[in-house]
Amino acid sequence: MRRLLPLLPLALGAVSALGFAPWDWWPLTLAGFAVWLLLIHGAGSIRQVLEIGWLFGLGHFAVANLWIQQPFEFQDAMPSWLGYVAVVLVAAYLALFPMLAAGLAWRLASPAAKGDPAPRVDTAFVLVAGAAWIATEYLRGTMFTGYPWDPLATVSMSAGRWAGLAAYIGTYALSGIFVVASGCLLAVIVDRRAYTAIVFLVALLIYSIAPASLDQHRPDPRTYVRIVQPNLAEEAKPTADYAEANFQALARLSGKPNPDHPRLILWPEGAIRFPVEDGYPRYVYDLMGSAQTARIRMASLLGDHDAILTGTQGMYFDKRTENMIAATNSIALIGPDAQLHGRYDKAHLVPYGEYLPMRPVLEAIGLSRLVPGDVDFIPGPGPRTMAIPGFGKVGMLICYEVIFSGHVIDPADRPDFIFNPSNDAWFGTLGPPAHLAQARLRAIEEGLSIVRATPTGISAIIDPDGALRQSIPMGKAGAIEGSVMPGTPTLFSRLGNWMALIVSAILLICAIAIRRLAR
Repeated sequence: MRRLLPLLPLALGAVSALGFAPWDWWPLTLAGFAVWLLLIHGAGSIRQVLEIGWLFGLGHFAVANLWIQQPFEFQDAMPSWLGYVAVVLVAAYLALFPMLAAGLAWRLASPAAKGDPAPRVDTAFVLVAGAAWIATEYLRGTMFTGYPWDPLATVSMSAGRWAGLAAYIGTYALSGIFVVASGCLLAVIVDRRAYTAIVFLVALLIYSIAPASLDQHRPDPRTYVRIVQPNLAEEAKPTADYAEANFQALARLSGKPNPDHPRLILWPEGAIRFPVEDGYPRYVYDLMGSAQTARIRMASLLGDHDAILTGTQGMYFDKRTENMIAATNSIALIGPDAQLHGRYDKAHLVPYGEYLPMRPVLEAIGLSRLVPGDVDFIPGPGPRTMAIPGFGKVGMLICYEVIFSGHVIDPADRPDFIFNPSNDAWFGTLGPPAHLAQARLRAIEEGLSIVRATPTGISAIIDPDGALRQSIPMGKAGAIEGSVMPGTPTLFSRLGNWMALIVSAILLICAIAIRRLAR
């Protein structure tokens, strides 16, 4: 039986990940973290604590990142079974952060660290654990380009109105509050005299069931958009005629001009496989078609006051050899005059997807990008706002960029709403719901609507409070047309991830105060 004990934190971690979309079983996350904290609190040595923390993280992140295996099914350079190895390797790295959080909580607040394992789980330990989780989750989201996929706060999207706290304290701090809630539940069960824990849980319960009418009044919508989802079956592994077939599907679903509503038509990431910019070597247009022709075809879908924002690619060439040397994952703005009126280049690129790190070394051992191509993408300058006449100021985020809390808008030029084209066809059935949940959390944080256009789902209009105004499910072709709600700046949008530091400090101060009062 004792040999099976190491499997307990591994199982707890796996169960706790079932609170994320698409499962949304958040009570399991609450319970899983509660038992995990109990194991940490009673551990007899720092080595045991670190083992518990790492095993918990391994199970947690392996389940949360199962979608990573799916892209390996859509390329021929590497075997599909390698995707499962990738999931385990990613989870093994990410598990270092819960391991660090466990070590900090035990060392700073568990009596067992001082050789006294008997005392009960108290609120002070719980508060320190919450602060430790905030710090380590922030590190996970920022170190080595960052990988903040499925922060714990995302679980709150299905747990009443808890997610609304993100407008005030942000994702990382809300993750810490969820850990505190788990620990307070544990403290109440273990010791019913844990009055501070009871007060905290009651306050959180009251907030979660409070009427939605307590939210800020939302102004009338102004911008009118049409989001197109073509849902071509071969999107993730396109055939030779994919570019034209995709364009025809996009054009067919874009509808007709509406004299009552100028439309901002939104197409997904990478929607256009034809060049839309002039100035490339002639052979590019001979192979891929004229940029002017592509723009004219798009403009033919527009009324006099319409516009199209579409995913596309920019290309860079060696001036001497005319060989392509780099590319950008971009958004292009095309007007009814068939001209290119702006371009945004994705700044936060996906390792192994859009570029191959240490390419000479990894290529030599047979590894390649998951997305076909030998030319790496290069990053743009960061979040930017594009002013579009008749539609206001639009923030731009391509796909993966929407998961980076506190780094989604240009603070010097706040947009009216955010456009987030994405290609989730690579992510199977598990990735798209999780991606959407994180986009909804960004909308709450920034107090801005987010409109998402994806080729195979889930496309959506998200209100500033995170609510889905309209959406197209996975695996369905279609279009949604409607208004975009203007937003209101939130406390988090003003202070950003300083709120993570502030909330962590408050938790630690409260923990110190509780311990001193207890003495």
